[in-house]
Amino acid sequence: MRRLFVGHFSRPRRTYLHGQSWGGNVAAKVAETYGKRGAYDGVLLTNGFVAGGSRGYDTRVDLRMVYQYYCRNLPRPSEPQYPLWQGLPADSTLTPDEVHGRLQECTGIDSAPADRTSRQQRNLDDILAVTRIPEESLATNMLYAAFLVQDIVSNRLGGRNPFSNRGVRYDGSHDDKALNAGVARFSADPTARRDLSYDSDLTGRIPLPVLTLHAINDPQVFVEHEAAYRSTVRAAGRGENLVQTFTTETEHSTLSNAEYANSLAALDTWARTGKKPTSVSIARSCKAFDTVYGGGCFYDANFRPAPLATQIRPRPGGLHWPAMTAAQERAWSRIDGVGIAP
Repeated sequence: MRRLFVGHFSRPRRTYLHGQSWGGNVAAKVAETYGKRGAYDGVLLTNGFVAGGSRGYDTRVDLRMVYQYYCRNLPRPSEPQYPLWQGLPADSTLTPDEVHGRLQECTGIDSAPADRTSRQQRNLDDILAVTRIPEESLATNMLYAAFLVQDIVSNRLGGRNPFSNRGVRYDGSHDDKALNAGVARFSADPTARRDLSYDSDLTGRIPLPVLTLHAINDPQVFVEHEAAYRSTVRAAGRGENLVQTFTTETEHSTLSNAEYANSLAALDTWARTGKKPTSVSIARSCKAFDTVYGGGCFYDANFRPAPLATQIRPRPGGLHWPAMTAAQERAWSRIDGVGIAP
């Protein structure tokens, strides 16, 4: 996109890269890969999936396993069985509406609490407690657990499994002992995990200003992703290039117009002057943009996210950051065909 713009309009004085949700992961990856070449002057990441794929997807993998333990209808006992780490088989004909129908059948997610059976309510309570996913985003995350995982495994990794839940202890249910004894367990194919990590994990070696904005109550990409990103960047010795801001908003796909404009202006000033902003200064400057763009200003300048492990159950060895070091990235880059093809 940048090259197309330059080809048509010439090179701009400054270029800023923005990514939201999974696009935040893409933008963060681009910053590490191309930031040194002068193509970009700064990066804005909003509600970004910045923990990376090898660990960030574990919440949906856990949901897939826990759901099947309680619901046993994806697949049903009467249907062909398959490894749950596939999400769905490559040749599955199930539609999103049909998967949602099975979720409703098991949990009554679309029904008023008074209209759910006791079994549905218990299933719902256990699934939510164990996975730590908010009720309002369970349906969306269930579709990710089925179709996104299917796409990663079947379409991107040639049927290889990059996920593992060995050594994970699930808790919060009415009977944790039975859950841990009965939930499906599986181990990753090392080459599949390497390829997912190479494609989506971050080293933290950001060579230019990066500003993040994340809703504290984001129901899809949990705000704890930002703690993982902060640890990753600091471990790489690049903490001076990162400023993180947080708001009390509750949506994933959109934030206040004023906050977007305010964030971009703060990033531009930082890139032009070299004067690094703070979460406090950014919160204070928002009001002026609200008068122009509207939407409100909801910053919490004192908020600090908890570690990712408080939201997504870590795998053995998964408490240290970065998930992929710069040395690993260099070594893997020499392997023919490494990563995931576009």
